[in-house]
Amino acid sequence: MGLPARLFCGFPLRSQANLRLFNFEAMDADNIVPFEAPTPPRSSAIPMKNDLVEQAAEIVADPLVLINLVSKRVAQLNQGRSPLIEALPSMGFADIALTEIIEGKIKLVEGSNS
Repeated sequence: MGLPARLFCGFPLRSQANLRLFNFEAMDADNIVPFEAPTPPRSSAIPMKNDLVEQAAEIVADPLVLINLVSKRVAQLNQGRSPLIEALPSMGFADIALTEIIEGKIKLVEGSNS
């Protein structure tokens, strides 16, 4: 009868002879391949520009309504809707929504909640 197999979390342990050690000290500038990180897609994580908020606040006086209007439009843009204005690459979704409000592309329609 042989010795029982040594197990680690249900898997048999390998003998020390099968383990290989890697020498990371041999890495130098010749071994490293640089790569460019991909550019992230435009996101709503870009902070809003304060001047756009102030201009939009002149059009929509109630700050809670302005927040809801902008957040609903940002959600639409996140879902793939196209901007109603000529958007610059530096503009986040909130900036696009605020600019649309300022330029009159989006208007608040008051009515019944039904």
